[in-house]
Amino acid sequence: METILKSVLTCSNCGHRKQEEMPTDACQFFYQCEQCKEILRPKEGDCCVFCSFGSKPCPPIQENKSCC
Repeated sequence: METILKSVLTCSNCGHRKQEEMPTDACQFFYQCEQCKEILRPKEGDCCVFCSFGSKPCPPIQENKSCC
């Protein structure tokens, strides 16, 4: 199965959506919405903002590996 490297992040504050490239060598703990400037952080139990707010989970989770 091919690892997907792009995910659409959806802001939990205003609903703004933007496609972003996911890092393959690090977890992304913070993401600032370009519309409302809210800082998104992973939900409890998730390793990164892509696992919490993205249309696809981060590459390590897609590959059934531990993240960070």
